[in-house]
Amino acid sequence: MSQKATGSAYFLDEKKQVLVSHTFSVLVDNEPGVLSRIAGLFSGRGYNIDSLTVSETEHEKHLSRFTIVTKGTPMVLAQIKNQLERMVPVHSVHDLTAGGDALERELALIKVAGTGEKRIEALRLAEIFRCDVIDASTEHFVFEMTGRPAKIEQFIAIMTKLGLVEVSRTGIAGLARGPAGMRDKSAAA
Repeated sequence: MSQKATGSAYFLDEKKQVLVSHTFSVLVDNEPGVLSRIAGLFSGRGYNIDSLTVSETEHEKHLSRFTIVTKGTPMVLAQIKNQLERMVPVHSVHDLTAGGDALERELALIKVAGTGEKRIEALRLAEIFRCDVIDASTEHFVFEMTGRPAKIEQFIAIMTKLGLVEVSRTGIAGLARGPAGMRDKSAAA
């Protein structure tokens, strides 16, 4: 019998670790090159970004918030968080997934073309999913939908059968629940 078959500890690294998805909220200085530096951190180490949103959120302080969704093993996710925290323009990094039940929403624009029964069914389902019609003709609709990513995925899957033409998504925006905000590492020092 080989050592591999006996479950020797030397072969533990051959077992596949489960990849999990985490959402990171990153507060940074709003300055040129920050986006490319953060993207470079991910690409240089072979990490993938599943969703990325960024916008200036505190105009007076010139701060922007990145919301990054990525997958990895727990060890890789910890490395990503640590590497982000060490970047100079980064004020704070919060793992929204590890922090508990975070609020995550996404905006999607969904174009569906069709006539007859498919058109009526698409409009009926859009109402059930609380979508707004933002453009329409006798041959198409463009729906605006805001919600959890899983809800948007479900709606898109249904619309695929009813004449889905194209989809544009913003990526996830997220915040931790509760009264506390993100801690600025420079304020904590």
